[in-house]
Amino acid sequence: MKSRITAALLALLLVVPVALLARSGATGAVALAPTPEQATTSRLVYGLLSDSRYAYRPRPADATMSEDIFRRYLEALDGNKQFFTAADVERFAPYRARMADAVREGDPSPAFAIFAVYRERVEQRVAYARGLLAQEFDFTGNERWEYDRKDAPWAPDEAALDDLWRKSVMNDWLRLKLAGKAPEEIRKTLDKRYAQLGKSVAELKSEDVFSLFLNAYTASIDPHTDYLNPRSAENFNQAMSLSLEGIGAQLQRQDDVVVIREIIPGGPAALDGTLKAGDRIVGVGQGASGPIEDVIGWRIDDVVAKIRGPKGTKVRLEYIPAEAGVDGEHRVVTLTRARVQLSEQAAKSKTYTIPAQDGRPARVIGVIELPTFYQDFEGRRRNGNDYTSATRDVARLLGEFKQKGVDGVVLDLRNNGGGSLDEAVQLTGLFVDTGPVVQVRESGGRVTVNSDRNPGVAWDGPLAVLVNRASASASEIFAGAMQDYGRALIIGETTFGKGTVQNLVDLDRWPAAEGPRFGQVKLTIAQFFRISGSSTQHKGVVPDIAYPLSVDANEFGESTYDNALPWTRIAEVPHQRYGNFAPLLPRLQELHARRIAEDLEFQWWSEDVAHYRAEAAKKYLSLNEAERRAERERQERQRKERQAIRKEKGLDLDPLADETDDGLTAAERDVVKDAQREKAAEKRPDPLQREAAAILADAINLLEQDQPLSAQVLPLTASAMRWAK
Repeated sequence: MKSRITAALLALLLVVPVALLARSGATGAVALAPTPEQATTSRLVYGLLSDSRYAYRPRPADATMSEDIFRRYLEALDGNKQFFTAADVERFAPYRARMADAVREGDPSPAFAIFAVYRERVEQRVAYARGLLAQEFDFTGNERWEYDRKDAPWAPDEAALDDLWRKSVMNDWLRLKLAGKAPEEIRKTLDKRYAQLGKSVAELKSEDVFSLFLNAYTASIDPHTDYLNPRSAENFNQAMSLSLEGIGAQLQRQDDVVVIREIIPGGPAALDGTLKAGDRIVGVGQGASGPIEDVIGWRIDDVVAKIRGPKGTKVRLEYIPAEAGVDGEHRVVTLTRARVQLSEQAAKSKTYTIPAQDGRPARVIGVIELPTFYQDFEGRRRNGNDYTSATRDVARLLGEFKQKGVDGVVLDLRNNGGGSLDEAVQLTGLFVDTGPVVQVRESGGRVTVNSDRNPGVAWDGPLAVLVNRASASASEIFAGAMQDYGRALIIGETTFGKGTVQNLVDLDRWPAAEGPRFGQVKLTIAQFFRISGSSTQHKGVVPDIAYPLSVDANEFGESTYDNALPWTRIAEVPHQRYGNFAPLLPRLQELHARRIAEDLEFQWWSEDVAHYRAEAAKKYLSLNEAERRAERERQERQRKERQAIRKEKGLDLDPLADETDDGLTAAERDVVKDAQREKAAEKRPDPLQREAAAILADAINLLEQDQPLSAQVLPLTASAMRWAK
């Protein structure tokens, strides 16, 4: 294996100068090279994705794929075309036809050679940007910064890149100036920002470069096939299970130090009570007496890896309290690791009281927010009766709603990108009796039907599902099933349009490795179809009651991927129809339109969306200070006027009404205050969610008061469902 890699590197030296592979540069970064384990991993991934027994749509390692991998790898490194010139890309031309072979043969050295040039270019651009800070800028002209260069040609030469970067620096400077920063403060902030950019790239490791390369290959198969290195795989599994083994603290890197952003309730750090948000971690030791290792200047993922560990083991943290300066007294705390529940992404509930109006009674509508279809797969294998599950959490919240006597339930799936297919099936079973939920077609054409086999329901009352363009995959399976069964009103925007099924394959199971070495592959294994036979691919789930579009389908969604599977359909599978909302929709639309015409928050949201889309369509920002200042003042005036109206009319106040653009990045802000701001954002008025509750209340009232309409909407076979009393 080593001889093959060495030979490949020697061949590369005929094309790429030795200096680009070996120089360390001003950042002190060492040259990176592929490892024997990466060579094995590459061949394993290729074997998996080129085999129709595993991959839904395998692709041969031909010239077309090589070109595709080459393009996607450059996009991964320099997607906005700010570092490479056209001459650099031309210089890489010999690699265009070799990338697929590099994957198949386990020889990622072409990617490392390209990365070496990239790192040098980043170093050069950072030096140029920092050098610009010594001068004064003229913000009275008509220049503009074109920030979206995804579809632009590569810069023809360094002079063109210089001009792009000059405008980028001007924009950064202008933002800080408009935020009230003095010139010297601006210079200090931006100099540190650009230096950190160079350092971040210099800190990239061999496994980072390899992951970028292999994901350029997996993305050429289809948009949802990914390679996860061992650390990424661990993080993915923790996200799906909503748990980890560690101390229970959310960390953030600031300058060269890792800072505690938030203490997670119920975790070891919270129970101990010593650490708090803002404390700076400078050292980590294993066990009660192990030596403490200095972690200043480390990447945050490396620090996290040291702090995490098996539950029941101890870790010692050397830290500087938040109230002390950077040279403050160092302290040490010993914590016992435990399993920590990540409750922020778990299902949550709230209620809305929709007031009585026009003879209609007041209604209490319960809302369940479900950010993802999570499931602790390992926990379920270990103990089938006690594991983290989206369905189990939603069932518990529905039980609480029943006790409160709510009139209806809205399930909010906005921005829910999916998760476990099994959870989507089980969640459907909470609202319909036994029956099919989704059809799954494998690569060979065999179609299986995933069904809910548990008799009974957890909620038999009125139901609505709120979705937007970012509702995808498992969210679309659930929303589509609710629509096909006629069980729920679908409200919001047309969903993402992802109609494929992925599975995780552990690469370590084949070489019989001791411990994680090769990572995992999330690969597309099937396509799913609604029980009506239609695919959600590209088309998504179309709502019954539509909100104004916040984003176009050509800007975000499955249809934006150049190699996404096409839409198709298969035969319908027999299923019960609980209701037919078509006769009800015109009257709901009328009431909805009348209400939002008087709903200030909904109107403001619509105005903001229209303004955002108009600005985003331009893909540039003016570098004229007077224009930018006028726009900033307009926004500030608008926020104040809206807040004053809220106070006058007794509406819920916006906790972020006084927030303005400070020109800073997240890493430059006060960690504690930024975390508090993030929490406050969760309490902002949500007119879309409230309107969904109001629409459901309208449906309940109409069906109760209009018996002929109710007979049309709810057939006798739906008598088990309590839509109308």
